[in-house]
Amino acid sequence: MMKMLLGCSVSLLLLLICLTEPVESRTLHLDSCSVNVHMHELRKYYSDIRSNAISEDSEIGVKLLDKSLMKDVQEGQMCCFMRLVLRFYVERVFSNYASSHPQQQRCSSALANAFVSIRREIHKCHCLCEEETQRKIDSVHAEFIKLQISQAAQKAVGELDTVLEWLEGQKTQA
Repeated sequence: MMKMLLGCSVSLLLLLICLTEPVESRTLHLDSCSVNVHMHELRKYYSDIRSNAISEDSEIGVKLLDKSLMKDVQEGQMCCFMRLVLRFYVERVFSNYASSHPQQQRCSSALANAFVSIRREIHKCHCLCEEETQRKIDSVHAEFIKLQISQAAQKAVGELDTVLEWLEGQKTQA
């Protein structure tokens, strides 16, 4: 009986180990700045709120974060750009985003907290912002304030995929 119980316990432990996903931490190199980012965590929280954020977006013709905006970040401006994007999301978007679903509200809070952690790390770096980089983020802010605040936050959360794809495309070290 004891052998059978021990065998079941070992099998259960092995099954749990196989099903548990490893915490994927990447070190992003943004110019001279290095920050740790848990992409799996960001993707998980975002996937839990993405469909709701997109389905409740009533401003279909408006785009805040165009992929070309992020693709054309100048060399030496990655750190600055990321710092400004994080500031935008922490101060403008997540503080004004509200989901009607409690589970999604928890996920958006967890996502916001993850952004705050990355932001805290990036603030330790000395990122110098050039005028063109600031102008890019100013254009995002300009589109954001054209909308009602809750609609703008909804739109920005729905477009968060663009930010996550950009982060995943940066030089990393596992």
